[in-house]
Amino acid sequence: MAETKHTHWVVGLGATGLSVVRYLCGLGITPGVCDSRMSPPGAAKLAEEFPQVELICGHFPAQRLAQAQQLIVSPGIAVASEAIATAAASGVEIVGDIELFARAVKAQDAKVIGITGSNGKSTVTSLLGEVLSKAGIAAEIGGNIGTPALNLLSAHAQVYVLELSSFQLETTTSLDCTAATILNVTEDHLDRYPDYAAYLAAKRRLYQQTRCIVANQDDPQTWGDGAIEELRFSVQQESDWYLQHGHMMAAGESIGKVDELQLIGRHNYANALAVLALAQSVGVSIQDALKTIKQYPGLAHRCQTVAIEEGIRYVNDSKATNVGATVAALDGLTDYPGNIYLIAGGDAKQADLTPLAKAFQGVKQVLAFGKDAELLVRLSENCQRVEDLDAAMAQAKLSAHSGDLILLSPACASLDMYPNFMARGDHFCQLVRGANG
Repeated sequence: MAETKHTHWVVGLGATGLSVVRYLCGLGITPGVCDSRMSPPGAAKLAEEFPQVELICGHFPAQRLAQAQQLIVSPGIAVASEAIATAAASGVEIVGDIELFARAVKAQDAKVIGITGSNGKSTVTSLLGEVLSKAGIAAEIGGNIGTPALNLLSAHAQVYVLELSSFQLETTTSLDCTAATILNVTEDHLDRYPDYAAYLAAKRRLYQQTRCIVANQDDPQTWGDGAIEELRFSVQQESDWYLQHGHMMAAGESIGKVDELQLIGRHNYANALAVLALAQSVGVSIQDALKTIKQYPGLAHRCQTVAIEEGIRYVNDSKATNVGATVAALDGLTDYPGNIYLIAGGDAKQADLTPLAKAFQGVKQVLAFGKDAELLVRLSENCQRVEDLDAAMAQAKLSAHSGDLILLSPACASLDMYPNFMARGDHFCQLVRGANG
């Protein structure tokens, strides 16, 4: 039987790949789909919803891909991989789902806000979505968090709020954001990029696709080049939006106290300031935005207070899958009055762990587990290796007293021991509940 020559191939299934298939079929295009995994997530759903779509599992059909017009590559697949690179060299257009979204949304009278950064982007994306919705704006929130971008497309949407990863930005050129932010940049994904400069360059592609930049005054890597309008936020110095003596400031005036927020930590105060700036870019008043921000409890697995039992606060920050996230969490808690017991470890993804050494100085004890636990132990005398998360929690619970904080902020990926960071965080929460009856 002769092979079908597909003009479009979706490379990588999962939720993103399925959203691309759905979008293309809606345009009357039947793509081919391939995935290097033998049983990719979404395969059953694809067969049920689109039985006419060919799915190849276990490898990428390089020769067939090179004969296509366009490859839509899922963000989990490196565009430098051999089959993709060969197709690109043959003149095949390489895009991702965000690029298809960007082209589609141009036909709508809707605004787009783009959010990226090594850490905090999910919190900012979800919080901004809450702010816009409470302000009466029809907002669609997704991208790298929650709903894939193509599934968000709606004739009724007024604003799209997109969380964007560096992987997604690699294959995106056509976004036209009303405002965009790079919240911060710290070392991450060096198992995917040749060096840190390449990772930073991928993030900074967003600034070529926006009308206004919201940058972090405290991280020069996030600054624009002066070519377009730029607003800045800071938790260290005066800026357009900044902190001063426990107050959130805008244009030199206090707009509220940080102790009125449910969010904890200076990194979360920075996130709140970024949301205020982004919300104002689409017409939301400071007062309306701040009202919602004050009520926001935070996202699960992101500096989430799970419980306060016998005076001990348990915080789940399992989403801290890189060094920068854990440093930010600990920096944000420098004013915490009690002792901090940190649980960390997992797969460090070849990252430089040395910035943690200074951060560990403000911690009573570090309990390290997982694949790269030994690398963490070498950083500090107050770091002890334990077998697993159960053992870490048992030790922390034994040592902590009323007024102290037990923090899961691993600084590492979870895949050495868990399916994902959510499973790791859920395990922590179960242990908290178990420890407290």
